[in-house]
Amino acid sequence: MIPRYSRPEMASIWTPETRFRIWFEIEAHAASAMADAGTIPKEAARAIWDKGSKAVFDTARIDEIEAVTKHDVIAFLTHLAEHVGPDARFVHQGMTSSDVLDTCLNVQLVRAADILIADVDRLLAALKARAFEHKDTLTIGRSHGIHAEPTTFGVKLASAYAEFTRGRERLVAARREVATCAISGAVGTFANIDPSVEAYVAAKLGLVPEPVSTQVIPRDRHAAYFAGLAVVASSLERLAIEIRHLQRTEVLEAEEYFSPGQKGSSAMPHKRNPVLTENVTGLARMVRSYAIPAMENVALWHERDISHSSVERMIGPDATVTLDFALNRMAGVIEKLVVYPDNMKRNLDRLGGLHNSQRVLLALTQAGASREAAYAMVQRNAMKTWETGADFLAELKADKDVTAKVPAEALEAMFDLGYHVKHVDAIFERVFGTA
Repeated sequence: MIPRYSRPEMASIWTPETRFRIWFEIEAHAASAMADAGTIPKEAARAIWDKGSKAVFDTARIDEIEAVTKHDVIAFLTHLAEHVGPDARFVHQGMTSSDVLDTCLNVQLVRAADILIADVDRLLAALKARAFEHKDTLTIGRSHGIHAEPTTFGVKLASAYAEFTRGRERLVAARREVATCAISGAVGTFANIDPSVEAYVAAKLGLVPEPVSTQVIPRDRHAAYFAGLAVVASSLERLAIEIRHLQRTEVLEAEEYFSPGQKGSSAMPHKRNPVLTENVTGLARMVRSYAIPAMENVALWHERDISHSSVERMIGPDATVTLDFALNRMAGVIEKLVVYPDNMKRNLDRLGGLHNSQRVLLALTQAGASREAAYAMVQRNAMKTWETGADFLAELKADKDVTAKVPAEALEAMFDLGYHVKHVDAIFERVFGTA
């Protein structure tokens, strides 16, 4: 976790203090379940809860013990015993380290998912507000980076809203996928601990029991989780690139808010750069990069090995912290995005009406021309406009082959911008449920 790209609420999930507190809660809940079953004395379970709840776990002390034991869970249990006293002998009865480690990781991932879902909700709210604000703001649509046909800036934002709605659903699914608990002991057979303990701990932590844990929770769940994060990150990059393109000097249809006192370049005082969306692009690359090692973690030896462990210690915090930061940065960009409708209209008009070429093509075919002949007629006039800056409508009117099929008055009617955006309300109704 790099502080520059970390927000406190998400970062706190991954601190040693939080991890040790979750470890304690897992152990204490298990002790309570075992006490209810008569496996350990009820007084011991109460003592574990009472003394452990009041304890401040000393990370330096745990590290000191681990330097000797070379085992993090044993180091923690040893330190816990220093707080609990003799009743600590009833902690971790019939459990194995992975019961604690895997269940804790999933608790952390669930908490992280809750924050990420809230982040997406903020971004969705911003996109919806700006989409309705610019529902009728005409702009040119581009394919391959080249002028195509008119759309509205609101439709662009509605597209992003629909995409992040899907992204939210993926995060909800990722949360559900990873919200499992394993308290099944060595190789996952419950030989020394009853399955009821697992069910109890799972319920207390808001998880569900893992059907077959083998000793570790299967990592296909985690692969799906990090893949879900990666897709959301890719959607962020798509939106970021759109804004970066629109802020190019030659386009300048929208730009990131440039605050008073902000500087764009150490050398050139005139610069206003899309630094926030460039940053989001880079962060998205990082989040995507964590999906591959998560998938490679699926293939463990037999009932378990720990080749996944070092990977997850890195990608768990980094992927969630990074995506959390990127989502909030993008929400802020959209909330404050500066939009230039006049520049959009100016750019739309730059090619002399070429965006109406398809409409003319269709009219010619409907008037009896073959598609090939109609295409040739429209294209030759379009190329004159493209190469010389001539007016497209004027060129069409001067082409006798065209006017023999479609009169000049009918051609003029085809250059109405409203034709291209007449179904915007229908699109908005599909996306938002109301126009």
